This record gives sequence, C-alpha cells and structure tokens, in this order.
Amino acid sequence: MNIQDIQKFDPQKMYQTYDNWHIHARDAFEKEFLKIRLQDIDHVALAGMGGSGAIGDMISAILSREDIHVSNVKGYLLPKTVDERTLVIATSISGNTKETISILDYKSKSDAKFVAISSGGVMKEKCIKNSITHYDIPMIHSPRASFVTFLYSILNIFEDILPIKKTEVSQSLEKLDQLQKRINSSNLIEDNLALDLAKKIDSSPLIYYPDGLRAAAIRFKNSLQENAKIHASVEDVIEASHNSISTWENKNNLKPILLQGSDDHLKTKERWEIIKEYFRTKNIDFQEVYSVQGNIISKLVCLIYLLDYTSIYFAVLSETDPSPVNAIDFVKKRLR
Repeated sequence: MNIQDIQKFDPQKMYQTYDNWHIHARDAFEKEFLKIRLQDIDHVALAGMGGSGAIGDMISAILSREDIHVSNVKGYLLPKTVDERTLVIATSISGNTKETISILDYKSKSDAKFVAISSGGVMKEKCIKNSITHYDIPMIHSPRASFVTFLYSILNIFEDILPIKKTEVSQSLEKLDQLQKRINSSNLIEDNLALDLAKKIDSSPLIYYPDGLRAAAIRFKNSLQENAKIHASVEDVIEASHNSISTWENKNNLKPILLQGSDDHLKTKERWEIIKEYFRTKNIDFQEVYSVQGNIISKLVCLIYLLDYTSIYFAVLSETDPSPVNAIDFVKKRLR
C-alpha cells in the first residue's frame, strides 16, 4: 500500500483526520470550557448512539472502578433508576440522532440534571427551547472520526464531577502521540501495527475481549462495519468459554482476533493461553492485539485508535471508500 492507494479509495480523506487524532484530542482537553459543577451526583446516565454511543461505552469503562452508578443508554428510554442525584449526558455528534434527542424529553418530568453535547443540529435547537445546558463541539469529518474530540471535550467539561485524575488523561494523550508515529499514513511500512493487522484480516472478524476492553471491542466491530462494510462480531472471552467456543468444532469463515490487556486478570491470562492452544490444535489462524501499558483511558483510547485505523486500511485494501454509510442513511431518512 502507498499513499496514492489511500487517496484513491478514501477521497473524503478520513485518514487525514486519523493522522491528527492526537492533536484533536489534546486540543479538546486543553480548550477552555465552562465547567459543569454539580454536587451529590451518584449516577451518570450516558445517552448516545453509534459513534456517540462509543463515547458512553468508554466513559462507562473508565468509571467502572469508581463508586458511582453508570447507565449506558442506547435507545429512547431512560432507566427508572434516574432521580435527582442523576446526571444525564446526552451526546449526539451530528446533533440529529432521534433516539438521543428523545431522551431530552425526560427533562420536563425528571429531577435529574441534563447536559447535551452536539455539533449543533436539532439537539441544539431543542436545548435552547427547553433551557437545557448545551455544548457545541465541532464535528470533524464524521461522527465516528470525531470520537476523540468529543471524548476529551467531555472529560474536560465534567472534570469536576467525574472521578478521573488529570494525570491519567495526560498520560493517555502522551500514549496517543507515541502511537500516532507508528500507525499514521506516512508510515506505511512493516512496523505499522494497524496496517499489519488489516493485511491479516482475510475473513469476517470475531473479536474476543475481556470485560475491561469491551468498549474497544465494540468500537472495532462498529468501525469494521461502517468503514470496511464487512460483517464482524464480538464475544466476551470468559462467557464464550462456556458456550460459543464450541462452534469452532465446525469449519467457518470467521477470523478470531484476541484483544488482550497488558495487565489482564491472572485467570483471564490463563484462559487466553488455553484458547490459543485450542486454536492451534484445530489449525485455526488467529491474531493477537495487546493494549498499551498504562491506565484504563490510555489502554482503551489507544486500542480504539489502532483498531479504527485498521478498519480504514482494511477498507482501502478492499478498494472500499470508508466514508459513505448508505445503508445507515437509508434507515435514518425513513425514521419519523
């Protein structure tokens, strides 16, 4: 692959946005926002679909170690556990996601605190009309490519509420800088981890993950589906060991990709080795992907960066334009 191949099959230049992800992330976290300062919040409800939903998955994973209840809402309904101690963060990068906009209707009949984040659109108009705090964040290229801009904006805006250390965010930005040098479009050689993985995907990926890396696995599945237009699926490696692993007893056209944390639980590491041994005995070709060393933000955001770029490189190798999502547009245009 060379840069001319990328330019030919990625005419809307998604790859350039990803080349600058580390810059967009740092700019978003260092930007001066009016901070949200609320007290007595013990429940955060994150509403969003698609690329915006991936941000909810990420923040849920980050907060999983804290003494705070987190609900990830992908649909039209808030959970009944929402009360006056709940912060509802509704994110629609496009500003026009019908499911997420409908969540704002709860504002009139709930004591929860509502904050909305979008690049404008219907969501912004609704927030102005209903006196809901709204943050206008520019979209870069597309909702999915704007992931780090919105993620780090949220970490910035809610810095005083979310129990996340600033040093952890700073470390993740440093890790992004380091990874960018290895996987960007100016480094199309053998040590480009994203390009190398893209070349090894020769059938529908089945992505195995431990619970802590769930957000990265789901995001990878979604990115392969949207950018490369191929079928992909995910499996929790612990749960899969009790059921779906048995499907490998028959031939199929799936490609196991094992997402592993640099410090997975001891028993999870043991399970990985057993599954690899099983795959080898069955002559099943699999690929391994490891997270970087560091805190949970660093691990997840760098995995997502690596795997998103993998989906773009795979799209180019397949002579597929990663930007259009015609089937998604077909559904959205017919929703009332």
